[in-house]
Amino acid sequence: MKKKGILNRELAGIFGKLGHTDQIVIADCGLPVPEGTKCIDLSYKIGEPGFLPVVEAVLEDLEVEQAVIAEEMEENNQSLHTWINKRFKDIQVVSHEDFKERTKSAKVIIRTGEATPYANIILQSGVIF
Repeated sequence: MKKKGILNRELAGIFGKLGHTDQIVIADCGLPVPEGTKCIDLSYKIGEPGFLPVVEAVLEDLEVEQAVIAEEMEENNQSLHTWINKRFKDIQVVSHEDFKERTKSAKVIIRTGEATPYANIILQSGVIF
């Protein structure tokens, strides 16, 4: 049995298969999931699990070189926007419509129970060498 890192079997398997520039999405409970995009739903009630604890757990397990967020986050979820700007060095900002379009090519969408506006992020896999 694993003793650290992501314990979810599906996520651990997906993370093990990611290559450089592959992308995953961590989403609030309202982000639409495109037809054909794999979704692992961690939500069990409104607000749980929260977006930030899931992001932190993923970052412990995955090398990330870039984050993508919606420009609407800055105005509608300032505390999360501030946290992301402190946590990530390379952040690409796109419209929410463009963000949703980009989720179609993600390897997985991880759905949280988060219920605050624009609490969504695309994480691009980096390399460890």
